[in-house]
Amino acid sequence: MGTTLTGTFETRRDAEMAVERLVQEFGVERADVFLAAAGDENTAGEELDGSDTEAGSPSPESRDDAALNGGITVSVDLDDEGLAGKVRAAFDEFDASEVVTD
Repeated sequence: MGTTLTGTFETRRDAEMAVERLVQEFGVERADVFLAAAGDENTAGEELDGSDTEAGSPSPESRDDAALNGGITVSVDLDDEGLAGKVRAAFDEFDASEVVTD
């Protein structure tokens, strides 16, 4: 029987880094990983980070219109129960909160 683990991240960067860790290092199939806004509105997370922040020269002018409307959830469907610990470790490494198992 499969398991789904879901974690909520404060920034888009943290969510993306967790996904990359799962796919590239732990071999989780990308088709088994789902990202979504934690609420009803589009969001880039709860705070600016990564590509949402100001870049150095000669980048274009900085923007301040990132949709900061709550967290980003990452859900992972697992058929291999042995990967659950690795998913939890990746979620922890990138500061996921509200990690739940279904």
